[in-house]
Amino acid sequence: MITDHPVLLVTGGAGFIGSAFVRMLLAETGYRVINLDALTYAGNLDSLGDLLHHPRHQHVLGDIGDAALVRALLEEHQPVGVVHLAAESHVDRSIDGPGAFVQTNVVGTFVLLQEARRYWERQQVANRPFRFLHVSTDEVFGSLSSGTDRFEPDTPYDPSSPYSATKAASDHLVRAWGRTYGLPVVITNCSNNYGPCQFPEKLIPLMILNAMAGKALPVYGQGANVRDWLYVDDHARALLLAFERGHAGHTYLVGGDSERTNLEVVHTLCDLIDARLTRSGDHSTHALITYVADRPGHDFRYAIDASRTTRELGWSPRESFMSGMARTVDWYFDNTAWCARVASGAYRRERLGLGSAT
Repeated sequence: MITDHPVLLVTGGAGFIGSAFVRMLLAETGYRVINLDALTYAGNLDSLGDLLHHPRHQHVLGDIGDAALVRALLEEHQPVGVVHLAAESHVDRSIDGPGAFVQTNVVGTFVLLQEARRYWERQQVANRPFRFLHVSTDEVFGSLSSGTDRFEPDTPYDPSSPYSATKAASDHLVRAWGRTYGLPVVITNCSNNYGPCQFPEKLIPLMILNAMAGKALPVYGQGANVRDWLYVDDHARALLLAFERGHAGHTYLVGGDSERTNLEVVHTLCDLIDARLTRSGDHSTHALITYVADRPGHDFRYAIDASRTTRELGWSPRESFMSGMARTVDWYFDNTAWCARVASGAYRRERLGLGSAT
């Protein structure tokens, strides 16, 4: 076992954002990564590619709610920090089945905090460094108007969905463990991520894969809802900076400074796909756009003020909206085998979030 590298315990490192973070750690830093992931439907080790077998990477199949497992991993590997990305993350799924979101996002985070606190108290005695980074979402803040205001670190929480409510609860737990017990915690809240290896229930990969197959492109309502789009590799860089340079107790917002309506996003993707497939006229991908009933509690607008993150951490996004979208479309076209494997389970790109009780 390699012992001359600092260790990070990363939860959810086979998910979309988590795998991007792990890939960056292994490719660009000297950290050894213990990757704790339960490999639920949206977690896939294929997302790590050849780095899955990297000598500084170890995947552990398990749940963050398993206190004994978390404790054993902390004691065995002696990490310098925990980067907590494991979560149920899809709004539509939370509407149909909120129980899993409460269990993972709230109870699981509580268990992880308790074990991190127990471990950190012993690290203090040994005068060893430790940091707990909790990765969250801008959805905890609720909805903005159509004006120019943006979410800031002190924006009051106002979650609208079961997903955002459980993430808000986990944020509050992390902040409380910092204030009550002194656990050195940092919280990040990000805007909507996109990029390679995103599970196809989310807007952008769903549109790309449906368009490639000539299927309908379902747009909620009139497509007027606005999101701030963040390329996932830019987010991964921000997480590392927040872990290494962030002030304990601080919250850092991470956004792409790329507000677009959902309809604008879909039209951009259609243009890129038309160019790739040389479609035009009546055969244009734009003709596949279909408007469907909006989902319950659909927040109108999200936008991030990342000025603290830029000022304190020296971070800014490298990808523009157009460059990131072009890279994303290219990746899905060039990785159809990955898409087929991750879509081979229960999810078939059907409509979720209609509110049926489960």
